[in-house]
Amino acid sequence: MESLFTTLAPFLKVLFAFLIMLAGMRFKIGLGLSILAGGAIMGLLFGMGLLPIARTGVLALTQEKFLFLAAIVGFILILSDAMERSGQSKRLMEALSGFLTSPRLRLVFFPALIGLLPMPGGAVFSAPMIKTVSEDMRISNSDRAVLNYWFRHVWELIWPLYPGIILTLALADIQIIDLISYTWPGTPIMLLAGWIFFLRPGVLGAKDLAIPMLPVKRSKSAALREGLPLLIAIVGAIGLETSIAAFAPTIPFELGVVVALAAAVVCVMVQNTQLGLKFLRDVLTKKSLWSMIFVITAIFVFKDILQAAGVVEEMARVAGGEAALFASAAFLPFLVGLVAGINVAFVGATFPLLLGVLASLNMQDQMIPYIVLATFCGFTGVMISPIHICFILTCEYFQCDLASTWRKVVGPCLVFLASGVGLFFLYV
Repeated sequence: MESLFTTLAPFLKVLFAFLIMLAGMRFKIGLGLSILAGGAIMGLLFGMGLLPIARTGVLALTQEKFLFLAAIVGFILILSDAMERSGQSKRLMEALSGFLTSPRLRLVFFPALIGLLPMPGGAVFSAPMIKTVSEDMRISNSDRAVLNYWFRHVWELIWPLYPGIILTLALADIQIIDLISYTWPGTPIMLLAGWIFFLRPGVLGAKDLAIPMLPVKRSKSAALREGLPLLIAIVGAIGLETSIAAFAPTIPFELGVVVALAAAVVCVMVQNTQLGLKFLRDVLTKKSLWSMIFVITAIFVFKDILQAAGVVEEMARVAGGEAALFASAAFLPFLVGLVAGINVAFVGATFPLLLGVLASLNMQDQMIPYIVLATFCGFTGVMISPIHICFILTCEYFQCDLASTWRKVVGPCLVFLASGVGLFFLYV
């Protein structure tokens, strides 16, 4: 009995620290504070004093990777805010609408388009577009909510502007192409699952999909003009990152992403002169911007406390590593995603543990398959979470019942999870 307790003790300590984090998220004390509290308690449980914990936290904030990541996330939020506030996102939708003649494609396209702009609760931004394109369609508000919610998130595993992707790259110290070359099936799988469960004939019949009267004017130049900031951000980030890795490997590749995002923000400001310096002042004092920066701060502090306390080594020592590997690669990402309803939470809270366990087992060569598994498990938790802010805001916008709408999401989420497990075994 004593031997069993000795074996389980490190896992119980970690589980307790995670329960503290999850309770903090659940009772809305803030994601950043929840992660900091969990990290501090984990450090105390594994024998660190308060002073060493504080010293570890301060040193974590001097790391180059932390500073670059904070800058990247800040520029992404500024870019999203600028495109929304200037009306450029709406103009981009109008410029592209003339190219879409299929009603089903319109139902998919606009939430997916806004999904390219990572912003908290972004589904409420695309909800009015779904309402507009489906006004003449006999579709229930619950179906509108599900369509908006599901297709809004199809890019989250591959789009390099998402904070969860950026944080994964920073923690694992890999390049974007190394990650998305393995996670890319997530997007077609989500699109296929969305078609099967929400859009296929028999679910939404042809008689329900009369094409509403939207502008039919086609203008490639307008679409290119309004989409230019996104093109600069994406093409510039990938191009500069690849060039730096190839020709100047001593320079941090994150610098290329920062430069591309800064250029995209300048582009929006030049295209929308009415924004002016007042916009920059407003956005730099916005609570949501600094809340996200604080979350990034908390994650890096948590990561270094985890390492300094020897948490991974202790778990691997008493359990041979397998139990720790399963917990950190599948169970914990799903649980944190479910409770927090945001990708950054499960990445920041569980990936340091997963990467540490892999290192302790000398399994770094299997890092990518396990990151893929953890990503699919965590994102399934996020999508199936009834407290996901996009889900709540979408249901509120369309005035539909949360419980009945949520049940429609469970099936495709399980398909997505199964596909992630299948990909893991294929890559291993």
